[in-house]
Amino acid sequence: MVAIIKTGNSLRRSFYYNENKIREGVAECIMAGNYPADAENLAENQRLNMLLKLAAMNENVTRNSVHISLNFDPSEQFSRAQLSEIAQSYMEKIGFGQQPFLVYQHHDAAHPHLHLVSVKVRPDGTRIETQNIGRNLSEKARKEIELAHGLVRAEESKQRKAYELKPVNAQKVQYGKIQTKRAIANVLDAVLPSYKYVSLPELNAVLRQYNVAADRGSEGSRTYKRNGLTYRILDEHGNKVGVPIKASDFHNNPTLKYLQQRFEINETARQPHKARVKNAIDFVLLKRSENSLPGLIQALEKEGIKTVLRQNDTGLIYGITYVDFRTKSVFNGSDLGKQYSAKAIVERCAEQQNQSLNYQKNWQQIPSDDQQVGSAYSRKAELQTQIRVGPTDSNSSDDRSLDVLFEPARTGDFMPWQLRKSRKKKQKKLSHQL
Repeated sequence: MVAIIKTGNSLRRSFYYNENKIREGVAECIMAGNYPADAENLAENQRLNMLLKLAAMNENVTRNSVHISLNFDPSEQFSRAQLSEIAQSYMEKIGFGQQPFLVYQHHDAAHPHLHLVSVKVRPDGTRIETQNIGRNLSEKARKEIELAHGLVRAEESKQRKAYELKPVNAQKVQYGKIQTKRAIANVLDAVLPSYKYVSLPELNAVLRQYNVAADRGSEGSRTYKRNGLTYRILDEHGNKVGVPIKASDFHNNPTLKYLQQRFEINETARQPHKARVKNAIDFVLLKRSENSLPGLIQALEKEGIKTVLRQNDTGLIYGITYVDFRTKSVFNGSDLGKQYSAKAIVERCAEQQNQSLNYQKNWQQIPSDDQQVGSAYSRKAELQTQIRVGPTDSNSSDDRSLDVLFEPARTGDFMPWQLRKSRKKKQKKLSHQL
């Protein structure tokens, strides 16, 4: 089981994200924990008002909503009662067992998963602290529930692969607003809060890996002038397809204002990871076998770093961005240093390639040790043949008496001197005895 906890400043947004899934026919509310009635007997406004009532008990708690997803292995199948039991146990273990909470079962993904919505304010108005709740409480709760219910452990490789974010398949998306919005929302939920980007182009360098793009429109457009933002799906060639969705229409409200706040936070958060990307680039360029630009890109991918090139219509590279998937940090080339900019990288690759070609050319012109030795043996054999055979002359005789002078002595009784010495001693000893 994989648990993901998010807090926010809008209960309504978390609530309606799940309620809209019900309207789309891909989710159902299976439990209303600590409500005065069961979920099926509560109207939509009753489910929401219970949460809003508690939030009003302490208006100083601005981030008052808690939105949790519990994800299970695709091989696991559960009844509604089992899922409710797991949700109840999890909420108790993380300190929300006495809070009202709603449990939604979603059917819009390949793996079974639940969404839980609750509030951080207790009935007495006190705040429930969620700082480091994932590390301090959720991890322990997850492991205990996995053991108690015999679930697939999150540490297993198959489990991790099941939740890897995959690119949106534009061909499978029906270009209606609901399908497009759902596909884009899944990508935004995974990328926006976790990657460290400091500009819209850097964010798009990540989103494009999943066939999604954030678009402000042209500078003269109405959207651009009003600081608006839309999200689009891209096809395999990077062309925009489908219906553009306004940022304000998504449940997590990924507007330009929100992104600008993330830019400031991420600028500091990504600093410790600069050295890893710079060292990886420098190390690759030291290798003669990977000194071309395609070789650099391929080698960095093995290190978990995606190189995104920006080119004009003529193919000229004018920008480069590095996406480090291991540290989830994004860097424009010039932000790493002048020598990592697009122009410098192209020049460094060209310089390294020229040096490599010159090296290979010079090396081919210098005979190797084996070639020199082979040449010497060949010359000696040629001289010996001339001595034995003599000059090519039809009047020459067949006398080969001189061959004896150049042929090695052949003897069958050759023995190292150490052994011969030992043999002589033995013979002396025998003669003495006689």
